Amino acid sequence: MDYPGNLFVVAAPSGAGKSSLVKALLELDSRVQPSVSHTTRAPRGQEKHGREYFFVSPQEFDAMVQADGFVEWAHVHGHRYGTSKKMIEERIAQGADVILEIDFQGALQVRRVFANAVLIFILPPSWEELRSRLERRGEDAPEVIELRLRNAAEEMSQAREFDFVIINELFERALFDLKAIVHAQRLKFPAQRRARADTFKALNIT
Repeated sequence: MDYPGNLFVVAAPSGAGKSSLVKALLELDSRVQPSVSHTTRAPRGQEKHGREYFFVSPQEFDAMVQADGFVEWAHVHGHRYGTSKKMIEERIAQGADVILEIDFQGALQVRRVFANAVLIFILPPSWEELRSRLERRGEDAPEVIELRLRNAAEEMSQAREFDFVIINELFERALFDLKAIVHAQRLKFPAQRRARADTFKALNIT
């Protein structure tokens, strides 16, 4: 089904900077709305329920799975994450542009449900920089960092499945690239036809 809004899906290994980039984009572009995922993990730092994630119990998560409430869900670093199908459909049906941060497995699942989804992968400039960023966050124990680095190898091998790839070496440049992708998608013929259906009809363009 075609929707007037666009769905952008951003994936990256932990530490590549996708959350910072998406947050900056949201501050600059009021037409983009975040999609808040559900997770069974505990909040980190200043995270709040309903803002970064909906923090739910494993039992609550199971109930949503059984009710087919997720467009995608996956095990990531020992926890489960899922994206509400109803929440995304309602927003893009109203013409909003929605951006979603998830792992690569979830991104590919989203495309099976929303064929027009735009998939964007964020890469670090090097392994050394990825490790350094994970260590500077100060959120994970050394063994967790090693797990994230091992998982990153598999995650980054999936970048070829995405529509766009951004290398986050300089944050300002990476943010410019992300903004450019969003703007370009809005100007594509199918997206413009969905968003400006009245104009296309008035001009007899099908």
